[in-house]
Amino acid sequence: MVSSLWDKPVKVKTVKVSWLVRFKRACHKKIRLSNLGRNEEHHMKTPILSALVVVTSLIAASGARAQDAAAGKTSFNKCLACHSIGEGAKNKVGPVLNGIDGRKSGTVEGYSYSDANKNSGITWNKEQFLDYIKDPKGKIPGTKMAFAGIKNENEANNLWAYISKFDKDGKQK
Repeated sequence: MVSSLWDKPVKVKTVKVSWLVRFKRACHKKIRLSNLGRNEEHHMKTPILSALVVVTSLIAASGARAQDAAAGKTSFNKCLACHSIGEGAKNKVGPVLNGIDGRKSGTVEGYSYSDANKNSGITWNKEQFLDYIKDPKGKIPGTKMAFAGIKNENEANNLWAYISKFDKDGKQK
């Protein structure tokens, strides 16, 4: 029994929350049943909780980066009708996309580009690609590429993460 401010007996119930944190020392939370939410004592140290939040965030962030290329591979299905990538890739309606990072536009051997594409002066990198893929005909008026574009920025980033993994021979970097 514990006295309250008005000297009336009040029961205090201790609740273990050690299942929340896997440490040998159990954490307890005392709650006054008469004033739930007002007079709570927290014995869990803030630094421990902060460290758990940081570690969890780092794990989630590293998992998200690994998934970019996997999600990009799924997005590449929209491109498969016209483009190929990887070892043994061949030009289709559109050119092979192997080694696109750092390649000048209109230079894949064996593909017949439009004059607009050949003369665009673009050297492909992430920034150029993301700008282009939103609206191909808007970026290079007169291109043969008949694709509405990918407006979703996250999807476009994932697609770049996937296609930029391939070198000019179609091997993954």
